[in-house]
Amino acid sequence: MLLEQERRDVCLTARRLFDHGLAHGEGGTVSARCGDLVAVTPAGVALDRVEPADCPVLSVDGGVLEGRREPAAETTLHMAVYRETDATAVVHAHTPNATSVASVLAELPPIHHYAARLGGAIPVTSYATYGSGDLSDQVVKALKGKRAALLANHGGVGIGDGLEQAFEHARLLEWLCGVYIDARRLGEPRVLSEEELAEVRHRDTYGWAGPDLLFL
Repeated sequence: MLLEQERRDVCLTARRLFDHGLAHGEGGTVSARCGDLVAVTPAGVALDRVEPADCPVLSVDGGVLEGRREPAAETTLHMAVYRETDATAVVHAHTPNATSVASVLAELPPIHHYAARLGGAIPVTSYATYGSGDLSDQVVKALKGKRAALLANHGGVGIGDGLEQAFEHARLLEWLCGVYIDARRLGEPRVLSEEELAEVRHRDTYGWAGPDLLFL
């Protein structure tokens, strides 16, 4: 079976989405790349019930090579990301906070320093029908310099070097959207500047003690 380990990992990540309340039913798509091959969750199967043999394997150019089920409709989005970025994993889900923000805002402002991990402000794509080439193009554009993006009236996507990182980026995106929604109930949130985000990225290059000399 092609990409046997990757198919297992895709299934485990899909179930993590369900277990963490980040997806329900078929409300998301998970994929992992190895070389020129990609394993992806299938169409017609709830994320918490996907089995490795269900997961199609495709070439990066989009041809289906193996799998007992058809690829999910959002596979076109995943393949576009692999062709245009250095990501080796993509996690897309219709999470409630991300979907809410993506239905109202043009971008998610960075109001917490964790936003720096995703690239700062997170753009929202223009609306496009799911599974379409237009949506794929919009997502690739939104991901330039970012590790996550929001899909207008749809949900969010996280990318990374491996499924663990892509999952955490998708989960962080959902958390940041929730923080923004809560903050807006209190008033107008303070948005971190590019200079402040740059300082956060600089701080992230150090260990627990940071750049300050605490010990003589």
